[in-house]
Amino acid sequence: MPGRTVRVRGLPAQLPPDRLADKLTIHFLRSRNGGGEIAEVRVLPGPPPCALITFEALEVAQRILKAQNHVLSIGGKNYPLEVTAHVVELSPDEVARSRRLLPA
Repeated sequence: MPGRTVRVRGLPAQLPPDRLADKLTIHFLRSRNGGGEIAEVRVLPGPPPCALITFEALEVAQRILKAQNHVLSIGGKNYPLEVTAHVVELSPDEVARSRRLLPA
Protein backbone atom coordinates (compact mmCIF):
# COMPACT_ATOMS: atom_id res chain seq x y z
CA MET A 1 0.00 0.00 0.00
CA PRO A 2 2.80 2.44 -0.77
CA GLY A 3 1.82 6.07 -0.89
CA ARG A 4 -1.62 5.57 0.64
CA THR A 5 -0.46 5.40 4.28
CA VAL A 6 0.28 8.37 6.52
CA ARG A 7 1.84 8.44 9.99
CA VAL A 8 0.10 10.58 12.61
CA ARG A 9 1.87 11.86 15.73
CA GLY A 10 0.76 14.16 18.54
CA LEU A 11 -1.92 11.80 19.83
CA PRO A 12 -3.20 11.93 23.40
CA ALA A 13 -1.56 9.10 25.34
CA GLN A 14 -4.37 8.78 27.89
CA LEU A 15 -6.97 7.45 25.42
CA PRO A 16 -7.42 3.72 24.83
CA PRO A 17 -6.23 2.67 21.32
CA ASP A 18 -9.73 1.67 20.13
CA ARG A 19 -11.24 5.04 21.08
CA LEU A 20 -8.30 6.86 19.53
CA ALA A 21 -8.75 4.85 16.31
CA ASP A 22 -12.44 5.86 16.24
CA LYS A 23 -11.61 9.55 16.70
CA LEU A 24 -8.94 9.44 13.98
CA THR A 25 -11.32 7.68 11.61
CA ILE A 26 -13.95 10.38 12.09
CA HIS A 27 -11.40 13.18 11.63
CA PHE A 28 -9.80 11.75 8.49
CA LEU A 29 -13.10 10.74 6.85
CA ARG A 30 -14.29 14.36 6.81
CA SER A 31 -13.92 16.12 3.48
CA ARG A 32 -13.27 19.46 5.23
CA ASN A 33 -10.06 17.89 6.60
CA GLY A 34 -9.09 16.67 3.12
CA GLY A 35 -10.13 13.16 4.06
CA GLY A 36 -11.88 10.29 2.37
CA GLU A 37 -12.48 6.57 2.58
CA ILE A 38 -10.12 4.74 4.96
CA ALA A 39 -8.89 1.18 4.50
CA GLU A 40 -7.21 0.80 7.90
CA VAL A 41 -6.31 2.66 11.11
CA ARG A 42 -3.59 1.16 13.29
CA VAL A 43 -2.70 2.81 16.61
CA LEU A 44 0.85 1.94 17.65
CA PRO A 45 1.69 2.07 21.36
CA GLY A 46 4.11 4.71 22.56
CA PRO A 47 5.34 6.48 24.30
CA PRO A 48 4.37 8.56 22.52
CA PRO A 49 1.67 6.72 20.58
CA CYS A 50 1.30 7.21 16.85
CA ALA A 51 -1.06 5.88 14.20
CA LEU A 52 -0.80 4.58 10.66
CA ILE A 53 -3.79 5.44 8.50
CA THR A 54 -4.17 3.80 5.10
CA PHE A 55 -6.60 5.42 2.69
CA GLU A 56 -8.48 3.68 -0.12
CA ALA A 57 -7.15 6.20 -2.68
CA LEU A 58 -3.68 7.68 -3.15
CA GLU A 59 -5.23 11.10 -3.88
CA VAL A 60 -6.76 11.25 -0.40
CA ALA A 61 -3.42 10.55 1.29
CA GLN A 62 -1.83 13.28 -0.83
CA ARG A 63 -4.54 15.78 0.15
CA ILE A 64 -4.08 14.90 3.82
CA LEU A 65 -0.33 15.48 3.55
CA LYS A 66 -0.85 18.88 1.86
CA ALA A 67 -3.26 20.12 4.53
CA GLN A 68 -1.41 22.38 6.95
CA ASN A 69 -3.30 22.10 10.22
CA HIS A 70 -4.79 18.89 11.51
CA VAL A 71 -6.22 19.29 15.00
CA LEU A 72 -7.96 16.45 16.80
CA SER A 73 -10.62 17.67 19.27
CA ILE A 74 -11.45 15.30 22.11
CA GLY A 75 -13.41 16.22 25.22
CA GLY A 76 -12.94 19.95 24.71
CA LYS A 77 -9.16 19.65 24.27
CA ASN A 78 -7.34 20.20 21.00
CA TYR A 79 -4.38 18.10 19.92
CA PRO A 80 -2.33 19.43 16.99
CA LEU A 81 -1.36 16.46 14.83
CA GLU A 82 1.80 15.94 12.85
CA VAL A 83 0.97 14.05 9.64
CA THR A 84 3.80 12.67 7.49
CA ALA A 85 4.16 10.10 4.73
CA HIS A 86 4.73 6.61 6.06
CA VAL A 87 7.87 5.04 4.66
CA VAL A 88 8.16 1.29 5.07
CA GLU A 89 11.57 0.22 6.30
CA LEU A 90 12.80 -3.03 4.79
CA SER A 91 14.58 -5.62 6.86
CA PRO A 92 18.06 -6.72 5.66
CA ASP A 93 16.49 -9.99 4.41
CA GLU A 94 13.92 -8.10 2.32
CA VAL A 95 16.64 -5.86 0.84
CA ALA A 96 18.73 -8.91 -0.08
CA ARG A 97 15.69 -10.63 -1.60
CA SER A 98 14.78 -7.57 -3.70
CA ARG A 99 18.36 -7.25 -4.96
CA ARG A 100 18.26 -10.85 -6.20
CA LEU A 101 15.10 -10.05 -8.16
CA LEU A 102 16.60 -7.03 -9.93
CA PRO A 103 18.47 -7.55 -13.20
CA ALA A 104 22.20 -6.94 -13.01
